[in-house]
Amino acid sequence: MKLNMQQKQASEFEMGIASVIAVPGSGKTVTMTRRIGNLVKKGVSPENILGLTFTRNAAEAMRNKLKPVLGDQAIRVSLLTIHAFCLRILKDENRRFEILYGKEQLRFIRQIKKKKKINLPSGLLAREISLAKSNLITVSEFRNLYGEDQTMQAIADVYEAYDQEKQQKLLLDFDDLLVESYQLLSQKIIRERYQQAYLHILVDEFQDINPAQLEILKHLVSRKGQSSFWICGDDWQSIYAFTGASLANILKFKEIFPNSKQYILNINYRSTPQILKVCQNLIEHNTNKVEKHLRPNKAGGDDVIVMDCTNEEDEVTQIVNEILEIIERGYQYTDIAILYRANFQSRVLEEILSKYNIPYRIENGTNFFNRFEVKILIDYLRLIQSPDSEDGDEALCSLINVPNRYLGKKFIRELKTYSEAHQLHLYDGLKKMPVKLPYLKKNIRELIGLIDPLIKSASDMTPAEILHLLRDTLDYDQFITEDDVPSPDDLKIANIDQLQFVANKYADIESLLNYTDSFKDDHGNDENGVSLMTIHKAKGLEFPVVFVTGMVKGILPNKNGDVEEERRIAFVALSRAMKLLYVSWFQNYMGKSAQKSPFIPEMFNSVDG
Repeated sequence: MKLNMQQKQASEFEMGIASVIAVPGSGKTVTMTRRIGNLVKKGVSPENILGLTFTRNAAEAMRNKLKPVLGDQAIRVSLLTIHAFCLRILKDENRRFEILYGKEQLRFIRQIKKKKKINLPSGLLAREISLAKSNLITVSEFRNLYGEDQTMQAIADVYEAYDQEKQQKLLLDFDDLLVESYQLLSQKIIRERYQQAYLHILVDEFQDINPAQLEILKHLVSRKGQSSFWICGDDWQSIYAFTGASLANILKFKEIFPNSKQYILNINYRSTPQILKVCQNLIEHNTNKVEKHLRPNKAGGDDVIVMDCTNEEDEVTQIVNEILEIIERGYQYTDIAILYRANFQSRVLEEILSKYNIPYRIENGTNFFNRFEVKILIDYLRLIQSPDSEDGDEALCSLINVPNRYLGKKFIRELKTYSEAHQLHLYDGLKKMPVKLPYLKKNIRELIGLIDPLIKSASDMTPAEILHLLRDTLDYDQFITEDDVPSPDDLKIANIDQLQFVANKYADIESLLNYTDSFKDDHGNDENGVSLMTIHKAKGLEFPVVFVTGMVKGILPNKNGDVEEERRIAFVALSRAMKLLYVSWFQNYMGKSAQKSPFIPEMFNSVDG
C-alpha cells in the first residue's frame, strides 16, 4: 500500500519524540507498522523496538501487518499490551508473585470488607481502588484527598488492608503491575537499563492511557542520542474515562514533551463525505479537542438518515424494514451493524429481529435472556411454574445458591443422589432430605418459605408481580450489584428492569416463559448475521451499514455521563459506517415520554452554523 504524504512523513520520523493524531479510518496501524519497518531498514535492531497496544488482539493484528514489511524479523520486535510489558519487567527483575484478578479478586475484597465490617459493594470498592492505583494515589494520599468523607475513608480502610494482605500472600492485581513497574523504573540504574534495551518506543491508542501508564512511558523515554518515542491516537475517540483513561495525556502532549513533533492524519479512507460531515459537525461542539478536519478520500454516497420512532419497538421495526430493503440492494447481513450505548438495549432488538427471522450475532456478548442476572429470575419463575418437572430440577440447580445460601455443588450432588433414590424431583427432595447443619437447614427453610406460597398463588399473580416480590424479598438488586464493577455500557439493574417491563405484557408465567424460551439455543450467535454490539465494543471496527440506536436524552448521552465524553462515544458510533448510516430515536421509552438526543441536531449543524 502506498502511503499518503502525511502517513509517509509520520512513518519516516527518525529520532526524538512525535505524536500522530489519526482520525478514524486514516490508516494509523499501517503507518505504525511501516515506521517499524523503516527503523529496521535504517539499521535498528528489531530487539530494540517496543510497540505497545491496549489489547492482545490489537498486538496480534499489528504483528500480522508487520510480517509483510519485515518478514521473519517481525517476530523479533516486542509487540505487547502495556500490562504484558509491565509483567515482563517484574519477571526480569526477579519479582515473585501470582496475579489476582476477576472473581478471585472480588472474593478477596469481599473477605476484607467483611473483616472490616464495611457495607459497600465489592464492585464499587474494586473500581475505586483501581482508579486510585491508575492515578498512582497511595492509601495515605487517598485519605488526605477525601478528608471528612466517611464513605471514601471506609474505602481507604479496605484499600489499605487489601494491599497489606496481597503483599503477605505475594499477590499482585493488574493495577499493581503498573504501580510496581513505575516504582522499579524510578530507580535510575533500572530505568537506564530499559531505556538502553528499548531505544525506539511506539504506542498505539495513546488517548486511552491512564496517568500511571503515562508515568511509566516517561521513565522509558530516553532523551539521549539515537532514540525515539512515537505515539499514535485520537482525542476524538477517547471513550474510556470510566477505566481511568485521561484525555489530558494526548491534549497536553506538547506540554509534557515540549520539543515533540506533531503529525495529523486526517484523510479518511473509510466513510463517505456525508457520513464524515455529520461526524465533523457533532465533534465540533466539544471544547476539549485537537483541531482537525476530516477529509474524505471517497466521493459520492447517500445522505445520513434520521429515523423518528414512536417507541423502542417501532424503532426496531423500522430498522428491520430498512435491513430488508438493504439486503435487496445486494448487501449481506454481515455488512450491517446495530450499535447501542448499553447492553440492556439489545432486548427489543433481539425480540423483533427474531420475529422477522433476521439472523444476528451479539459481538462478545450474551443474548439478553441468558445474562446471569436475567436468567436467574427466569429460573425462579420456571421453578414456581413447574416444581415437579425436569425444567424445575434444572431451574432449582441454577438458583439454589443465588443469593448465596452456602448450598454449593457438593450439596446439589447430595440432593440429586437423595432425590433419585427416592424417585423425587429435586424441589420435593429438597423439602424431604435430612440436613444436619443448622445454618443450611435455616437457609433451605427460608427458600422453601419463599417458593411454596408463590407456587400456590401463582395463578392469582401476574409474572410482573412475582418478579417484583422476588426482587424485594431476595434483595436481588443489591445482590447483583454487589460484585458488579460499575460500567456505563453494562448496567445489570437496567437489564432486570427490562425483564420486568417485558413481564408486564404477560398474564401468566407460562406465557412469559414461552416468550423467553424462544430466544434459547443459537439466537444471537449466527456468524452470518447482523452484528449487535455496544459502541465501546465497536471501537476499531467498520461496517458498510451502521444503525446507531436509542439516541434519546438519558441513554445517549447517558444521564450520568460527561457530555463531552458522551459526544465522543456518539462520534465513535457514527464513524464506524462506511457507506450507509442511520440514527434513530423514539418519543416514548418503557412507557414514558422521551426526548431526542441533543446530538442529533448537532450532527446537522456545525458550530459555525
